[in-house]
Amino acid sequence: MGQQATPVRTARLGRALGPEPTAVSGVVLLLPGGDEVSSRKPSPTLAAASVRALGRTLARTGRGEGLAVHVVHYRYRGWNGSDAHPAQDAAWAAEEAVRRYGDVPVCLTGVGMGGRAALRAAGHEAVNSVLALAPCLPEDDVAAPPEPVKQLAGRRVLIVHGTNDQRTDPELSFRLAARAKKSNREVCRFEVHGDGHGLRAYRDEVLALASDFVMGAVFGWAFSRPVRDALEAPPPLGLRMPLASGFGRTLRR
Repeated sequence: MGQQATPVRTARLGRALGPEPTAVSGVVLLLPGGDEVSSRKPSPTLAAASVRALGRTLARTGRGEGLAVHVVHYRYRGWNGSDAHPAQDAAWAAEEAVRRYGDVPVCLTGVGMGGRAALRAAGHEAVNSVLALAPCLPEDDVAAPPEPVKQLAGRRVLIVHGTNDQRTDPELSFRLAARAKKSNREVCRFEVHGDGHGLRAYRDEVLALASDFVMGAVFGWAFSRPVRDALEAPPPLGLRMPLASGFGRTLRR
């Protein structure tokens, strides 16, 4: 008997988090973390768990505006070099959002390796904004081209990184943001001082910041003063904006 063909895997969108709006006016696509190299299929349960708190917060905040929030389930756990599988799946998910909901703005929101995927897949015409939390970016390599940024042109971009991240160097996200800022002034970056890769020490502040950015980028809500200042400030100020303890307590609910 001949060798069986490897089944073709497909990415998919999870069910909308929270009650799905009757009329969808905007979409957040949640991109979970992953590994540098792995051909294994991710666990849908673990993937959803890694972004559930963020997704539920965004769904609750945007419910009245018609925000649909979906987790993207990847084909593979790994980035896998030039294949960049999570970025491919993010681009597919943006196309799927258009197919389902029509011409609505899409915010790619990623955590860890998902943050890298969100940044890389931002060139899809439906994507108007990117939120990358502790993105896992590659080390600088003189033998390889730098991580691209031209696809971020015309998008609002927020990067959030803990200064004590032991998994991915926060300086790498700063350098990427600095390159992107040269051609796109709508890029900002917040530093969470003393926090690690999971951004758990300032979880409430990070969730509030994410909500503030997404609602402003997708639906045109007025940004909070710190976000507005970060977008308007020249580098490096707007790319090293400290996330203040208690951020969000006095913002709209």
